[in-house]
Amino acid sequence: MTSGPAPLRHPEKAGRPDNPSPKKPPWIRVKAPGSPEYHATRRLMRDLNLHTVCEEAGCPNIGECWTEKHATMMILGAVCTRACTFCNVATGRPDLVDPHEPARVGDAVARLGLRHIVVTSVDRDDLDDGGAAHFAKTIAAIRAAAPDTTIEVLVPDFLRKDGAVETVVAARPDVINHNLETVPRLYAEVRPGARYFHSLRLLDQVKRIDPAMFTKSGIMVGLGEDRTEVLQVMDDLRAAEVDFLTIGQYLQPTPKHHRVDRFVTPEEFDGYRRQALGKGFLMVSARPLTRSSYHAGDDFARLRAARAAMLAAG
Repeated sequence: MTSGPAPLRHPEKAGRPDNPSPKKPPWIRVKAPGSPEYHATRRLMRDLNLHTVCEEAGCPNIGECWTEKHATMMILGAVCTRACTFCNVATGRPDLVDPHEPARVGDAVARLGLRHIVVTSVDRDDLDDGGAAHFAKTIAAIRAAAPDTTIEVLVPDFLRKDGAVETVVAARPDVINHNLETVPRLYAEVRPGARYFHSLRLLDQVKRIDPAMFTKSGIMVGLGEDRTEVLQVMDDLRAAEVDFLTIGQYLQPTPKHHRVDRFVTPEEFDGYRRQALGKGFLMVSARPLTRSSYHAGDDFARLRAARAAMLAAG
């Protein structure tokens, strides 16, 4: 008996022509994963039937992070209801929500001995609250299993999900992150299911509910934006009082995805970092391989120290 062909990961992209991208420059090179610690982390994720954005999104830093036993949990399944042209997470009809998943995430955090954990999810437009209650349950499960671990949640936009942001804030994570991903002009092409100003309002809403909550957002560059547009995004985020900005190079998951317009140089990234700090962000990570959860624990410690120093200075 033979099984049928595996379902397409991105059925909505199958009929599109390939989008050739320029050759990767030397500063994009990463080592292939393979350390014993990497394989141990991978086995634990399999044993607990957990998904990670590290694998599902094809993160280039997976070898380094998993060697250090840092894994970004992806809850609410591995199938997204959106079809962003930059993202490698599978698109389709999602599975039912697993009520036991929060406890397994808490178990994984405790067994990995993490000081800081990042929890994200697919978009779940099919759920009345977009998955907000499941985020809250996961935060509570981590607190119960690993009370000293700080928690960062990278949430979807909860578009048209009244009360969802309030539910997540009430669960008291240490950081709420929501990525803008790109500049407004490119949303229709890169992030067609989302709305730029709605995402900005989400970040602003978090601060209005709890001004002490750390907020974070990130964008990719190399999608076709220009420098002026990136600086405007920085201003928009500061108007929403976002504390931490990440900027990384977009890398094309497959030829069917949005093409890489260009590879931004390390010198340009450093210029963006200096500009962002000058605009008032407490923390900025801007490097070619920067991703939302890359070195998130160390960055969170620096973020708290930066706020403490700012408050001490009056």
